[in-house]
Formats: sequence, C-alpha cells, structure tokens
Amino acid sequence: MSDVRVPILMYHAVATDPNEATRALSVTPEAFAEQMAVLADRGLTPVTTAELAVCWRSGRALPERPVLITFDDGYEGVHRHALPALAKHGFPATLFVSTGWLRGPYDTGGGLDTMLDWDQVRELAAGGVEIGGHSHSHPQLDQVSDATLRFELIHCKEIVSDQVGTVPASFAYPYGYSSRRVRQAVRETGYAQALAVGNGLARRAQGPYALRRVTVRRSTGIEEFERVVEGRAIARTFAGDRALTKGYAVVRRVRQARRLVSRSLG
Repeated sequence: MSDVRVPILMYHAVATDPNEATRALSVTPEAFAEQMAVLADRGLTPVTTAELAVCWRSGRALPERPVLITFDDGYEGVHRHALPALAKHGFPATLFVSTGWLRGPYDTGGGLDTMLDWDQVRELAAGGVEIGGHSHSHPQLDQVSDATLRFELIHCKEIVSDQVGTVPASFAYPYGYSSRRVRQAVRETGYAQALAVGNGLARRAQGPYALRRVTVRRSTGIEEFERVVEGRAIARTFAGDRALTKGYAVVRRVRQARRLVSRSLG
C-alpha cells in the first residue's frame, strides 16, 4: 500500500471567459465535464483530501484507483460549473479557500476574478465538497514573518469554522510554496494534512504536509489529462514547470537570505 501513487488534480477557475489573471490556470466548463467523464469511464474513485490522509495515516486501505479533485482560491465557477459536473457522477472534491478573497464580511478585495460567496461555499460543502484552508490573503507563506504566518493560518481556519460550521482539516499552500517552518506552523495550528504542487503523483512517503499535486490548466488536452490520471509520462508532461520552479526557487532563497540579513542588521 505504501507504493500506491495517487493523482491529486489541482484546478483553479472553471469559467467560459475568465480574466487574464486566471485564464492560464482555468478550464472551460465543457473541458471540466469531459474530464470528470474520463474519471468515471476509467473507473477511478475520487476521495477527499481528508479521506486520503486518514487512510495513509491509519494504514486503512484506499479504494480502487483513487484520485483527488481539488480547487484552489475559491472562484465562483466552482459552484456554477464544477458542482453540477461533480454531482452528476457523485464525486467528492476538496476546495481550498483564501478567506480574504471570498465575497462577504471578510473580503479584502484581493480576489483575482469573480469569487464565491459564503452561501455558495456552504452549498458546496452540503454537496460533498470538503472545505480546506488556503490562507487568508494568499501570500507566499515562506516569505512572511512568523507572526504573519500564524495569523494567515489561524484567521483562515477560524473564518471557515465560523462560516461553514466545520473545522478545516486540510490546507493547500498558496502558490505551492512551503518550507520546514511553514509546514511546522501548519501542523501546529491544527491542520492535519497539506498539499503542495510539485507536479507529481502523491505518495505516502511524502508525508502528510507535502503531498504533491498535478496542475490542470486551460492548455491541458484530453489525451494529456488521460495520461496524467493514469500516471503515465508525468515527468515529461511537466518538465517545463519543474525547470521554472527550480530556477525561481533559487531566486526566492536569495531574497529570503537577504531579508534575514536585513532584519539581523536592523
């Protein structure tokens, strides 16, 4: 069981005409419906993030051919377009919300496109979607102070608990960025598991706070999608993403080191 590799699909906006800020990481409603049909036709079994983590933590067997369907940020099209497609197949999913981006009393105005409101989030939860945390204002968590990091994690958790009525157990790192410090803070603030990006299949050995996901975007054709959910040619499919990620990681480490030096000198 420890060798089971699970595709965790990472979606953002589901929209016919998204704005430029979200277009590349969006999918059309038609593409999403077709992708859900592929999962059903191929006999994959969607589970929530919490269910996967519980199975791997307890040693309980996963269902045959598990897959996770996850959404980041909280775009309105997840309710308008994705929920009916999920309901058609009886699929659960996980939505990671940036609480300061959603329409309502905590809105900071930072949302990149039309966002969900809290009534829609509650309807998603009632429809079998696990609601997880994605910070409050969607910062690069590995670049913020300890105080800001804890505020982002705790405030998000408190708002979701208040608005949805359940304490979020799962977390997804904004931009996929984390560090040992961030992962420790996520654990200490009560999240039981967390997802990164990595564009690889998830494995138990990654640990509950660094599970990898694969990106589904507007340019993902149906043949590529089929290969990804079957676990084929993952490295080749995401080779460009990995090169960019490694290069940017070096830049970010340099910036972080400079900030630490500035603080110590100040």
